[in-house]
Amino acid sequence: MRTGATEAHVRRSLRLARVLDTSLRIPGTRIRFGLDPILGLLPGLGDAVAALIGGFIVWSAWRAGAPALVVGRMLANLAVDAVVGAVPVAGTVFDVAFKAHRRNAQLLADWWQGPAAVERRQRRLLLVAALAAVALLAIAVASLAVGTWALLQLFG
Repeated sequence: MRTGATEAHVRRSLRLARVLDTSLRIPGTRIRFGLDPILGLLPGLGDAVAALIGGFIVWSAWRAGAPALVVGRMLANLAVDAVVGAVPVAGTVFDVAFKAHRRNAQLLADWWQGPAAVERRQRRLLLVAALAAVALLAIAVASLAVGTWALLQLFG
């Protein structure tokens, strides 16, 4: 179950996430951000560096024995953050809003406290994502079929 990593890894992950995602505040607002969106201002390289630093949180979860669903979700959060964050300007705004590192550290902390509940939640999320993907695929296929039928009617 939870072997290898200690509670100290969880605390370090939460601190690292704070530095990357919420350590600073825009004066006069409740908007918080950290090093991640600042690094993201360096095109390409900044988001890669932030993802590498944030990888410590994923590594801590893996080392603690978190199940593949939890580690996979954390990797997905990092990937979304790195890919969308690489888009100039919009990516920086996304980094301020999405806070992938905080999500990952909180996921690790929640799993550390109650692994069964987090695993159930991740399974439900995976099921919903799979159903959404199937629904989108069905819509795409139906749209293609209707479009093809309409073209055949128009030219046929």
